[in-house]
Amino acid sequence: MDTLSGIVERITYENEENGFSVIKIKSKVSHDLITIVGNMAGVSVGCVLKLKGFWKTNGNYGRQFTVVEYEESVPATVKGIEKYLGSGLIKGIGPVNAKRIVSRFGEKTIDIIENESHRLCEIDGIGKKRVDMIKKAWEEQKDIKNIMLFLQGHGVSTSYAVKIYKQYGNESIEIVSENPYRLAGDIWGIGFKTADSIARNMGFAQDSIERCKAGIVYVLNEKSNEGHCFLYSEELLKSAMEILEIQEDIILQGLRVMREEELLVVEEDAVYVPALYYSEKGAVGRIDDITRGNSPYDGKDISVIIETIQCKENIKYDRVQIDAINTAIKSKFMVLTGGPGTGKTTTTNAIIKIFESMGARVSLAAPTGRAAKRMSETSGRESKTIHRLLEFKPPAGYQRNQDNRLDCDVLVIDEASMIDIVMLNTLLKAVRDECVVIFVGDVDQLPSVGPGKVLSDIIDSDMVSVVKLQRIFRQAMGSSIITNAHRINKGEYPKLSNGKGSDFFFIEEENPDAVVEQIKGLCSKRLPKYYNIDKVSDIQVICPMQRGSTGTHNFNHVLQEILNPSKISISYGGTEYRTHDKVMQIKNNYDKNVFNGDIGRIKSIDTESKSLVITFDDRDVEYDISDMSEVMLAYATTVHKSQGSEYKVVVSPVTTQHFMMLQRNLIYTCITRAKKILVLVGSKKAVAMAVKNNKIVQRNTRLKEKLVDVKSSSM
Repeated sequence: MDTLSGIVERITYENEENGFSVIKIKSKVSHDLITIVGNMAGVSVGCVLKLKGFWKTNGNYGRQFTVVEYEESVPATVKGIEKYLGSGLIKGIGPVNAKRIVSRFGEKTIDIIENESHRLCEIDGIGKKRVDMIKKAWEEQKDIKNIMLFLQGHGVSTSYAVKIYKQYGNESIEIVSENPYRLAGDIWGIGFKTADSIARNMGFAQDSIERCKAGIVYVLNEKSNEGHCFLYSEELLKSAMEILEIQEDIILQGLRVMREEELLVVEEDAVYVPALYYSEKGAVGRIDDITRGNSPYDGKDISVIIETIQCKENIKYDRVQIDAINTAIKSKFMVLTGGPGTGKTTTTNAIIKIFESMGARVSLAAPTGRAAKRMSETSGRESKTIHRLLEFKPPAGYQRNQDNRLDCDVLVIDEASMIDIVMLNTLLKAVRDECVVIFVGDVDQLPSVGPGKVLSDIIDSDMVSVVKLQRIFRQAMGSSIITNAHRINKGEYPKLSNGKGSDFFFIEEENPDAVVEQIKGLCSKRLPKYYNIDKVSDIQVICPMQRGSTGTHNFNHVLQEILNPSKISISYGGTEYRTHDKVMQIKNNYDKNVFNGDIGRIKSIDTESKSLVITFDDRDVEYDISDMSEVMLAYATTVHKSQGSEYKVVVSPVTTQHFMMLQRNLIYTCITRAKKILVLVGSKKAVAMAVKNNKIVQRNTRLKEKLVDVKSSSM
């Protein structure tokens, strides 16, 4: 191999996901800057590199040096030190402070930061708090550099090296060396394949028991991400063999070891991870406990209360709504379901008022912040997220549980179709046996993002009382969004009249690129101007999938460019984040009290400390650059991520490019997210494909069967 050394002048490209970089260096061997390419995660401008690799000529970019190995050291020259510190490497030091520090301390700067950091207070604008930040960041980056060098060549990005350091501290290298498969379970964002790549490069055998166990967990977790609570043993065996490429007997041995170590639960031919097995079993037990007793309100005459509410509200409940109200009073556990415009909200509010009139303490909650906020607005009462209701406090967990149950007589949960099996069990553990539980939701929407199909399983089990509202109220009949949603739900093609005064529009475009251009124009000019609405807050693009030119990834990029010209930005994972950007949290973060699906706006960015502040519902939350794997741009989102939310205006591409995702419940869910205006842009063929496809993807769950068994045994 050839050798080369030089000072980093410019970083042309850096892929946060795999560490691949294109860097310009200044070297004694050439008057011009030399382009070097390779895996050099975390290299900073101004640092000195000693490289091993080979020269090659790229047809487009000319002569380049491809790096195989490298060593990094801090620069010795004043100019190099200034570049190095000003590159953003150290939190608290940006280009301005780097210049000031180097002007004051010259070639001794690095030694001052390492051994006499208190002297940084001699610089104007640097106080003790910033000195402490700089000192801590300097120590951390030295440790992180060692981790990066250790993981070099294994496809681990800068951001993951930071996460590994945060998780394991100075023991990082020791822990990863002992069992790199731990990374897949401990570090969010590092999957089995990355951990496996590291392990194989470190010499772990292909048939090692640790690799086998990690592969089995990976298969089960991947399937739970698709909504399954368990996998049939035969399917698990087949999938594990394909991924691990090892013999069946080794995987069977791994399964035996995992059962002995209680890392798996096997029930007949179903294999569960323990959390999902005990969630399913626990939820069944709690529903059984709650439904065994009689409602303390059963038998009470509520006709006078209903009349009073109708007179006061100037409203007239229909027969099915009266039936729903009476069922709620008689039942211990009830599900109220129905599509848009069928009076779910009106009926729910009547039920709440009637229980309150009888002196009951009523608590309201929903799975997401947006759904809880909407419930508060429609009911005129406080509604909380389920996490807030259960008083989640990290790291202790839920304060409301089987030992400290909720102080309410009636619990009403809205958007219940979003509840997965783990949340169901966690919620019901905190409910007193005497409490009346009412789930409200649209069972025809997409099931929860998490594992299980809780609402439909509960309804189908016949274990609880169910009322389905089906009649569309007259005032709702005037909405094409509502009438078309019901048409689609029945398998009928929607009416695409585009009449004046309509709230449902269809713009026909066959070409995906033309679809993108139409949606750019709609979001940036036509809709904001015509309806006098905010371009970012009031309009939501909802896509069937993430990839492709009409997927969320591309739309987030093109809409950011046209809707947010802010120049203050920070880059992470190949994405530029700007002040005022609309973003979405994509992972539950209990420490920050923000959850999967929460939408916020970037309030401020500190490029020196590599941190930013995101506002969620008037609450400011601080993010470090290493936390940004939990966030994505949200000008466009998927239908799944939009569940439980309503938007003034929804714009959705519907193209044959999305043929794999075109399903009836998906387009139904998308349409019902629109509160005022819906615009579909795409082909009529794609709409027809979605309406026709009522094939529901089955999820492995035994909640229904277990509830049926419990009911049968108690009869």
